[in-house]
This record gives sequence, structure tokens and C-alpha cells, in this order.
Amino acid sequence: MKEQAPYSLLAGLDRVKDKSKPPIHLWNPDNVKDIDMEIKISGEWFYLGTPINRQRLVHLFASVLRREGDEYFLVTPVEKCRIRVEDVPFLAVLLTVSGEGRDQLLTFTSNMAEEVQADVEHPLRFEFDPDTEEPSPYILVRDRLEARLNRSVYYQLANLITEYRVEDVDWLGVWSNGTFFPIIRNDL
Repeated sequence: MKEQAPYSLLAGLDRVKDKSKPPIHLWNPDNVKDIDMEIKISGEWFYLGTPINRQRLVHLFASVLRREGDEYFLVTPVEKCRIRVEDVPFLAVLLTVSGEGRDQLLTFTSNMAEEVQADVEHPLRFEFDPDTEEPSPYILVRDRLEARLNRSVYYQLANLITEYRVEDVDWLGVWSNGTFFPIIRNDL
């Protein structure tokens, strides 16, 4: 697809910039194109290889971000622009814990200032590097868009790990909002 500047995208975003959550699930524009925009694993947004330093602009782009399959798009009512995402689009940069045990509630704040509580609708998941076995923890923020827990949040979460038996298997994991999120088997 032809590479194009995001000027028409910015014009479309101008119509939704003051709304908290645009109804992007209702937008299905026929005009689809690629733009040279990327979200790095660090959470930084780049356009044409240059960091986008205006946080208000990054937050605006994040508000119209949609995932379709393994692809990510910035969507307006008139066009859909494919962008690259190295890992996932957001980072969980803060964890607030209230309660304990099964009544514990884990609330994560993303680098886009979105708060989400880990629960059945916003699960935690863990991937392990096959070579180093290093874990990469994620939480579903919204609409198939995830945040990777940054290192300090992961260490805070690690301090909350407890053991629980699920279907005759002992697991190490964490509780939030009455749901147990297994991390790793405890019988290995």
C-alpha cells in the first residue's frame, strides 16, 4: 500500500479530540492506507523514525487505536491507517493494590492514563521467552489492546504471588476481583 502522511488522519481526529472515548467500533471506513508510524516496545510512538514528543497527540492517537487480527490501525470515520507495533501498544506503569487474598483488587494504570482492574474481562496473561524463560506479563486494557507491565509493576506483582490449586494442579499466581490468574505451575 502507498505510504501517506497522516495529515488527513489528523483532520479526522480533530473532530473527536474532545471526546473521551470515540466510538471507533462503529467506524468502518473504506479508505485504508499505511503510514510510517510505530509504537516501540518502550511505549514510545514514532512517526517517520522520529519520536512523537507531544503527549497530547500520542493520547489522541491512542484513543482511536484499534486492533484487527495481528494488525493495528488508527481509525477515524473516513479512513483507517495501519501502523506498526513492536509488542503491544501500551505499558502498565502503576499498580494499586487494595484488599488481600481472594478479595484483593489489582488496578493498573497505563502510560495513556487509562485505569483497568484485573478481572475476568481484563485478564492478566504471561508469556515466557523460550530461551531465557523470562516472563512478559500483560493485561488487557480495552478492545483487544494490551499493556505490558513495566519492570517495577511486575516486581510489585511478584510480591503478591500466592499458591492455588486449579484442576488438580498447583499454580503460583495472583488474585484480583475474585479471579485467580495463574503464572507458573508450582509442581515442576
